[in-house]
Amino acid sequence: MNETIGAFLALGGSVFLMLASIGMLRMPDYYNRMQTGTKATTLGSILFLVGVGVMRPEWLGKMLLLVGFVVLTNPVSSHALARAAHNARERLDKVGKTVLAVDALADAEAAEAAAAAAGTAPAAGNGEASHA
Repeated sequence: MNETIGAFLALGGSVFLMLASIGMLRMPDYYNRMQTGTKATTLGSILFLVGVGVMRPEWLGKMLLLVGFVVLTNPVSSHALARAAHNARERLDKVGKTVLAVDALADAEAAEAAAAAAGTAPAAGNGEASHA
């Protein structure tokens, strides 16, 4: 019974991993590809590892440790990649003359730069800390 449940969990994880690879090819820009890859591969990896742990109960502790590692590192690495792309000024695609997203971080950085040039303290916006 454990092997059947584990096999279905591993199969479900494999399907999510396959969908993530397809999504990487189909998404239009860097940020959407990164989101697709991160979310789907996180869920796919978790399902696959738990499935292997259920099939082989003696490995369950190691698989749960790996799941914890995936849950902690995937969002952090995704955020680091997004910040690096943003700092490299990678922009979202535009549809006609309509911008698909508002860049609040760039707006806040521009306001800080303008305030620094004017010699005044920047406005506190929405209460977020300054991004250096």
